[in-house]
Amino acid sequence: MLCALSPDGFKYYMVGRCDFNSSELKDIEFIYSYYYNKDEIISNTTAGTSNTTAGTSNTTAGTSNETAGTSNTTAGTSNTTAVQSLMTTLPPSDVRLRLVTPPGGKHTHMLMCSVYGFYPKLISVKWLRDGKVTTSDVTSTEELADGDWYYQIHSYLEFTPRSGEKISCMVEHISLSDPLIRDWDPSLPESERNKIAIGASVLILGLILSLAGFIYYKRKMQGQSARPFKPVCPSQ
Repeated sequence: MLCALSPDGFKYYMVGRCDFNSSELKDIEFIYSYYYNKDEIISNTTAGTSNTTAGTSNTTAGTSNETAGTSNTTAGTSNTTAVQSLMTTLPPSDVRLRLVTPPGGKHTHMLMCSVYGFYPKLISVKWLRDGKVTTSDVTSTEELADGDWYYQIHSYLEFTPRSGEKISCMVEHISLSDPLIRDWDPSLPESERNKIAIGASVLILGLILSLAGFIYYKRKMQGQSARPFKPVCPSQ
């Protein structure tokens, strides 16, 4: 097996094998495949009989096939440059913008913009506030390898919310004809809205029960005050 690894992380390799479908020499088949980033891009089969002469021994046939395999390996090496020309650029598969807990300091909020599944790793992630690029209070990780030939990156913006302000994450990459922009939606997520709704419901129910108890108490007190007074005379 021939294996080559480019500086950008692309892996190219060739695998060759002999398939013996039966004990007959004519059924020997040499197969080689070229792989690039785990994808098979070239495959070919060569009949073993084309490399042998009728009546030759199995040893000679094996030697002939080994020579053919060596020549194919050399061809694979010479084709490395051609395969590298097939390199593609992959746009981000996902861009997520979410609110996270700030580490503390002068700002009360922090946004994280996460970009996944892009290639090559050179990428630009910028923050926009009301359409203008800001670099203040911005931090970012390096491009991190996903382990499957793709990359991810995470950028952070610390800020204090301003009424009516629009905050966006802008991604620029060679695979994109136009910048990819994700706007932050300041509305609460559904889980938070549900918590607030439940809390409000409990509060309203408590107020209703308190009011009902107060009305019952007032009526009871009014009923007692409306009863006629009967003096108690001492016994003679």
